[in-house]
Amino acid sequence: MMGGCSSEREISLKSGRAVVGALQEGRFDVVALDVQSETQEDVLRLVRENMVDVVFVAMHGGFGEDGRLQEILEKIPVRYTGPGAQASRMAMDKTVSRRRFAQAGLHVPRSVVVRKGRRYLLMAGWLRKPFVVKPSAQGSSIGISFVAGRKGLPDAIAEAHRYGEDVLVEEFIRGRELTVAIVNDRPLPVVEIRPKKGFFDFEAKYHKGLTDYIVPAQLDRRLAARIQADALKAYRALGCRHLSRVDVILKDEKTPYILEVNTIPGMTETSLLPKAAAAAGMNFVQLCRSLVEMACAQAVEPATASC
Repeated sequence: MMGGCSSEREISLKSGRAVVGALQEGRFDVVALDVQSETQEDVLRLVRENMVDVVFVAMHGGFGEDGRLQEILEKIPVRYTGPGAQASRMAMDKTVSRRRFAQAGLHVPRSVVVRKGRRYLLMAGWLRKPFVVKPSAQGSSIGISFVAGRKGLPDAIAEAHRYGEDVLVEEFIRGRELTVAIVNDRPLPVVEIRPKKGFFDFEAKYHKGLTDYIVPAQLDRRLAARIQADALKAYRALGCRHLSRVDVILKDEKTPYILEVNTIPGMTETSLLPKAAAAAGMNFVQLCRSLVEMACAQAVEPATASC
């Protein structure tokens, strides 16, 4: 299931088509479900008309990642890949997820939330520059800005508010940008992200040649194990299942800071989770097959067709 109406529709279609190809190669009977109306009626129609047994969720953006799609699939009911509705809601809301990470004893950047129409200068006054400004509920680095000083905050906050009511203003943590994919409660090798210019924005994520990826990241074995353990803690703090990708900044070569958990990671040829899986000895077809098998093992009401 792919598509949707969000700003990430085209990326979702790329992920979905890649998954369709892998599952067909794995000899599954596959149908591409392109969601063009983010309603319960549309999802229900697509699932029932195509007599779907398992939905492979490849829909990025709000509807696919904030728990709404998962709630509908549970009501049908039908098995699906990826975290459940509650975990998806918490992961999509960076304010809520950061609170859960801190409660789990993990390091997170200091931040404030700016709601549309509210004054922010006093709220952000205790943060140290530079800043990262981002929508609280958005993915693929959409609406994100790096701001050197307070003078740049108004424009950055206004840009982020184009994508949601709440905006996160956080202290920029200087360090190595890492990510840890988790599949079936197992952390995969740490990946280091090195954008060739600027930062890891939407363009750098989805255009070949703009970013170097080191897989696995060049880290001391004990430090790599700690980063993986912290990523797994973040994954579990939200109650995730099947797969997710945890974004991390390594400060001073010793302290991992958890940024966010992506519950529907990209599945394109440039995406990070497939790269990590390959480093662990799992090719793309095997990865997609394993996710379908996890969904098949998930408990569901008897009304659903068996796997």
